[in-house]
Amino acid sequence: MKKINKALQAAVVKSWHLGIVLLSTMFWHCTLYAETLTIDQVLNLLENNNPILAGAKSQQEYAQAAWTTSRAYPNPELEIGGGASTGLGPGALNGSNDQLIVAQPLDLPFVREARRKVAEAGITSANEANRHVWLTVRSQARLAFYEILRRQAELQISKDNERLLTQIRDKIKLKVEVGESPRYELVKSEAEALNALKLRESAETRVEDAKSALRMLFGPALPHPYEAVGELPAPPSALPSLENLREEVLNKQPLLEQVRAEIEKAQAKVTYEKQLRYPQPTLKAGVQRDPGLKQWQINLVVPLPLWNQRQGPIGEAVAELRRAEAFAKQQEYAVIRELENAYNRYRIAHRQVETFKAGLLKEAETVLKVAEAAYRLGERGIIDYLDAQRTYRTVRNDYINAHFDRQAALIDLERLRATDLENL
Repeated sequence: MKKINKALQAAVVKSWHLGIVLLSTMFWHCTLYAETLTIDQVLNLLENNNPILAGAKSQQEYAQAAWTTSRAYPNPELEIGGGASTGLGPGALNGSNDQLIVAQPLDLPFVREARRKVAEAGITSANEANRHVWLTVRSQARLAFYEILRRQAELQISKDNERLLTQIRDKIKLKVEVGESPRYELVKSEAEALNALKLRESAETRVEDAKSALRMLFGPALPHPYEAVGELPAPPSALPSLENLREEVLNKQPLLEQVRAEIEKAQAKVTYEKQLRYPQPTLKAGVQRDPGLKQWQINLVVPLPLWNQRQGPIGEAVAELRRAEAFAKQQEYAVIRELENAYNRYRIAHRQVETFKAGLLKEAETVLKVAEAAYRLGERGIIDYLDAQRTYRTVRNDYINAHFDRQAALIDLERLRATDLENL
């Protein structure tokens, strides 16, 4: 019976080990075949897979179609009629009659020119809107990708922290068992190890959330699963002054160019509505045949603007122009405010990164090593050691966050300055 129990126990242990091997193999294969993506690969996917860019492109096509419409001439009209004629007096003839009339509305040159200018301003507005959307989506993709790198770095710190605290807990457990350390140190170390486990699981969730945010920009175009690889690019050696940046943004930002094109479009619409006050004539030519009579006619039909002189449409166009001017001014203020905010965020984050590089990271690491040595020699307790370890982890996380904040501010500055438009 004992032999049977031992055999069963051995089989269970063997099955348990086999399960671990299979799970490890599955995880290794999933990791092995997870496709890697770089920032350049992600940006190359934008053109054909982002729905926002597709919407902006369709707006361009709409504006181009409106321009084609503005150049079209009005179609002629064909009128055909017929009937019967009955004579009423002596010698009057009876029989059938018919008529054929062709009418051609005349497109006045100054009306046609005003309509064309409205359409051309619409094309300019749609083109600038597309450039603005392209810059915005490109910036969103870069931020989302770098957010993944940020969360992956935090995850690595959490894993290192969990591994270290697990080792500390195991060592303290041995010391407690042999009576070299009090039990409260074991309780404290176990609590810290459990907290490290929770932090690592939270970091893994944040990584997946960041990947999901990037996938939202592309839909099924991104592989599943995938791993983001790369690092944050180096910052520029120096930024222009805020005054120079203001001038550059005011002259190059597509959003401002778009609202200015909308003002031109509204102005052209006012001119167009005013030109429509002039009567639009229609030229008619036709032939009419009655019993014993055939007539050729040429007529010019001119509507008389007595009751409706287009006060309403002109007023609407003027109001739209004022709205466009007010909106343009508002957008100008908003863009400058956004520029100043990004500029200040960049300066603050850049100073923080330089502070970390100047010695803060090294100091935190030195403090941790001193606390560890003091704990091993019995000069300090476990609480001091764990506090030093927690401080070092916090400093490393803050360093990563400062790097990301600086890059995020720089991306906003590049978007406002429209520095990526040469890639469009």
